[in-house]
Amino acid sequence: MDRFTSLSGIAAPLPMVNVDTDMIIPKQFLKTIKRSGLGVNLFDEMRYDRDGNEVADFVLNQPAYRNAEILVAGENFGCGSSREHAPWAIKDFGIRCVIAPSFADIFFNNCFKNGILPIPLPQEQVDVLMEDAEKGENARVSVDLEAQTITTSDGEVISFDVDPFRKRCLIEGLDDIGLTMEHAARIDDFEAEAGMRRPWA
Repeated sequence: MDRFTSLSGIAAPLPMVNVDTDMIIPKQFLKTIKRSGLGVNLFDEMRYDRDGNEVADFVLNQPAYRNAEILVAGENFGCGSSREHAPWAIKDFGIRCVIAPSFADIFFNNCFKNGILPIPLPQEQVDVLMEDAEKGENARVSVDLEAQTITTSDGEVISFDVDPFRKRCLIEGLDDIGLTMEHAARIDDFEAEAGMRRPWA
């Protein structure tokens, strides 16, 4: 998993509440088990019309936000079904941090497992970041996971909380497999001992 320590980039404003996982990545794109290639279909039904043409006024189609690395959204982001393809699509597009007043629990957990930092903040602080994001590509936002701060383009600093274990996993780039492999030596010792005690197994 890619490490996340700090990020300075363009923040895209998506002032919508209850953005569910089917809006993030529609069901017809769930056939793949690959984590790459889904970014082009992120928010597919909002980004494209029925003929496959870009919808010009959708935020991620606007020139200022095509390279956004941060998404500022409304409450209850990631609700709906528990598809892991949703964070896959977000990360494949290039977004590494999502900021919202609240998140659906399963989506929130899946973000950490896929190298994305979800940050829940009080509505008034999200409003500040949303307004800042609406300034366009010249307004770069900085996120420092180690310091647990967000700095707006105007220099305002907003602190956020994050679970220490999840913070460590992001900083060190540890997903579930990586965490397991930290104990590889003990696993090998156990298997060797078990093999001697139960050679028939």
